[in-house]
Amino acid sequence: MIRINDIIETLLEHSPDADTTLVERAYIYSAKVHEGQMRLSGEPYLSHPLEVAGILASMKLDSVCVAAGLLHDVLEDTNATEEEIRELFGEQVLHIVRGLTKISTLPTGSKTIRQAESIRKMILAMADDLRVILIKLVDRLHNMRTIRFHKEEKQKSIAQETLDIYAPIAHRLGIYWIKNELEDIAFKILYPEEYAFIGSRIRTDDVQREKYIETVRDYIREKLLENGLKAEVLGRHKHFYSIYQKMKRQNLSLEEVYDIIAFRIILDTVPQCYEALGIIHSMWKPIAKKFKDYIAVPKPNFYQSLHTTVFGPFGERIEIQIRTREMDLVAKAGIAAHWSYKEGGKAPGKEGKTYAWIQNLLEANRELDTPGEFLESVKLNLFSDEVHVFTPGGDIKSLMRGATPVDFAYHVHTEVGHRCVGAKVNGKMVPLSHTLKTGDIVEIITSSKSKPSPDWLGFVCTPKARSKIRQWIKNEEKARSLQLGREMCEKMFRKFRVNFNEAMHSEEMKSLPSAFGFKTMDDLLEHVGYGKVTPRQVVQKYLAKSNIPDAELLLEKIVSRVRKKKDAEGVVVCGMDDVLIKLAKCCQPVPGDKIAGYITRGRGVTVHRTNCINMLRVSPERRIDVQWAMEPASTYPVRMRIRAYDKLGLLAEITSEISKHGANITSAHTETQADGMVEIRFTLLVKSTEQLDNIISALNSLKTVIGVKRLGVPKD
Repeated sequence: MIRINDIIETLLEHSPDADTTLVERAYIYSAKVHEGQMRLSGEPYLSHPLEVAGILASMKLDSVCVAAGLLHDVLEDTNATEEEIRELFGEQVLHIVRGLTKISTLPTGSKTIRQAESIRKMILAMADDLRVILIKLVDRLHNMRTIRFHKEEKQKSIAQETLDIYAPIAHRLGIYWIKNELEDIAFKILYPEEYAFIGSRIRTDDVQREKYIETVRDYIREKLLENGLKAEVLGRHKHFYSIYQKMKRQNLSLEEVYDIIAFRIILDTVPQCYEALGIIHSMWKPIAKKFKDYIAVPKPNFYQSLHTTVFGPFGERIEIQIRTREMDLVAKAGIAAHWSYKEGGKAPGKEGKTYAWIQNLLEANRELDTPGEFLESVKLNLFSDEVHVFTPGGDIKSLMRGATPVDFAYHVHTEVGHRCVGAKVNGKMVPLSHTLKTGDIVEIITSSKSKPSPDWLGFVCTPKARSKIRQWIKNEEKARSLQLGREMCEKMFRKFRVNFNEAMHSEEMKSLPSAFGFKTMDDLLEHVGYGKVTPRQVVQKYLAKSNIPDAELLLEKIVSRVRKKKDAEGVVVCGMDDVLIKLAKCCQPVPGDKIAGYITRGRGVTVHRTNCINMLRVSPERRIDVQWAMEPASTYPVRMRIRAYDKLGLLAEITSEISKHGANITSAHTETQADGMVEIRFTLLVKSTEQLDNIISALNSLKTVIGVKRLGVPKD
C-alpha cells in the first residue's frame, strides 16, 4: 500500500509550494472515518483512496485535487457530513467530493435510472470543475485494477459501464494511458476468449517483434540524423482492445492487422515535424487516405500529431506518429497538461471553447426529460469520432461522425437549425440528410417561414440537434393539443346542455385541474387534447361539483354509457374509465399477448403488441400502460398464413381443424404456386392466444402442412 509520505513527495516534486497540510489533514480524516472498513481483497479500505491520491499526484495535479481524492468516498460510505467537509477542507474540496458521490436514494429496481442520475450529477459538477472527472477516472482505474475480487456478474456490469462511459471520457480528455488500460481490463472481462487469443499470439511473437522494433527504430533515427534532425524514436504494440476493435470493424483476422506495431517520432519544433514527414515518405511509400494532420486541425481534446501509414522496409504496414515534445506531453497527460486550477478549475478561453462537448451534455441535461434519454445522449457525445468542417467564413466546426447539414445548422445556432430549408456542401446543393466529411465547406440556407420536420429525427445524429428538434415538436404538439382539448370539451359540454365558455368562469371549473392532478386549466385541456384525459371525464367531474338542474340525471347517463362501453372493450387503460379503445390492425393483439397503448390525438388509444415494429417507433410521450380486462368479452381478428402441399380436399381438412377449436373464419385466400405448393391466408376470430396456439399446433400436426405463421408478428 502506498504511503502518504510518498504522495506528498510526489506532489512537492512538481509543485514545491503545494499545500501539503491540506493533504495530510485529508489523509487523517479519511483514515478516521474509514476505520474498520475493508475492501473485498481483504485490505483496509483506506488503501483505495491512498492509491487514488497517489495516481493523481503522479499526474501532477494540485493539492486540492489530491485531498479530494483521499476524501472521494467519505460522503457515500461513512458518517461524514457535508458541513464537516466544508469546515475542515473548504468549499472547493466539498464541491468536488459532492460531485463524486453517487445517487443511491432512488427506488430499488431502477438501476438504469440510478446510473443515469449519478452520471448526470457528475457531469454537472465537472462542468464547474474538471477535477471531478479526473478523480472519477482514477477511482475507476484503481477499481478496475482490483476488479477480480468481485463476483463474475458484477465484474461484467462494471466492465460494460467502463467501456460505455469512462473509457470514452478518458479519450475525450486526451488521457490515453487511462483509456487504454480501462479498455484492456474491461476487454479481458467481457471477451476473455478473444483477449486470450490476441494475447497469446502477440506474446508468441514477442522476441521477433522486439527485434523488428529495434531494427526499424534505429533505421528511422539514422535517416533523420542524416538529414540534420535529432529525434527521439519509440516503437510500441497497439493495446489489445484497439486490435480487437480494428478486427471487428474491418472484419479482419489477426494476421490481416498489419499495423499492430506503431512508431512515434518526437522532435523539438513544428517545422521539424513536417520535415520528418517528408523524409519518412521519401523512405517508404505512404498509403493513400491514411494520412491525418492533427497539428493543423487538432482533436477537440487538444491532441496534436501527424499520423501516416506507410509500407515499411519489408513491405509491411507501419503506423508512424510525428509530434513535438510539448504535443507528446499533452498526448500523455491530456487535459491535465493544460488545465490550471489556481482559479477554481475553470477553463480559460481556448480550452473552454474546445470542451464544447461538455456544454452539449449540459444542454442535454436541461432538455431531455428522462434519465434514459440523458444517458443515451452522454454515450452519443462520448463515442463520437469527429469530422471537421468549415463555415463559408473559414471557421472550423467539429461534429460527430455521421453528422448532416441539419446537425451543422443546430451546432451553429438553434434558430439556424429551426429555419434550415437547404444546404450547400462545397458549393453544391445537397439533401439535408447528406453525410458530411472532414474538410467540407458547409453553407446553410434558411427561411423565416421554415420549421423543423419530425423526419429530421430519422437522420440527425448529434444529441444537440436531436434534443432541439424534439423540444420544438413537443412545444408545437402542446399548442395543438391545447386547442384541440378546448374544442373537444366544448363539444362534449354542449351534448350535456352546458355552455363550456360560461362554465370556464365558474368556481367548479376552477377547481377541476387539481382534481385531475394538474396546476392549471390549460394543463388539463392539453391532456384532453393528447387523449390522456377524456372530455367525458371532465364533464363528469364538473357535473359532480355543480348545482345545475338535472345534474344527477346527466351523471347517471354518463355512468351507464361508461359501464356499457367498458364491458365491450376488453382492455383497461391505466385503470381509467371511458377511454376510446382501438386494436391495431398491423399486429392484431388478442388476449394473452403483451400489449401497450399509443395515444392518438382526439381518437383515443390504439392498442399494439409490445413488440410491434410500429409501437417501437412511437414517441415515448404518447405511450400509455394498458392491460386486458379480467374477462375479455368478445373475439378478436387474427391473420395467419399456411403453406402446404397441394392436394384434393386440403382446404376442407384445414377449415375442419380450425372449426374443431371453436374459431370462426371470416376470410380466406388461397394461391397455388408453381412448385406444387399452396399458400392459404386466413382471418380468424379467436378469444385468446391460448386458443390461437392450440389451432397453430393442430394445423402443424397435419401431414400436408409445412408451416403456419401468425401474421403481424415481428421477425426474430
